[in-house]
Amino acid sequence: MNDWETLINKLRQFNQERDWAQFHNAKDLALALSIEASELNELFLWKKAEEADQEKIKEELADVFAFALQLADKYQLDVNQIVSDKIAKNAQKYPVDKAKGSAKKYNELSLSPQ
Repeated sequence: MNDWETLINKLRQFNQERDWAQFHNAKDLALALSIEASELNELFLWKKAEEADQEKIKEELADVFAFALQLADKYQLDVNQIVSDKIAKNAQKYPVDKAKGSAKKYNELSLSPQ
């Protein structure tokens, strides 16, 4: 069992003990994920990044991960696999020779002089 599966099992148990699965449909999990990401963003609003409260960042980031993991679990997705697949896809869209040191979007990279 990998670390993601361990966390997903802990989240399942936590939710089962409270009978919360009834509230955790895919739509509501996606909305909760977005809301928690917004709460994370709010910690940085109107200040320098280093001024954000690190303890609050940890709490909000944990909420983001928890809802993302629950959403992956809802669709029986292997977190390691889907992230690895996305990295491979991005490697194709952002080849090192064109993307290194650039913040341009993939469709703008080919416009850059070589």
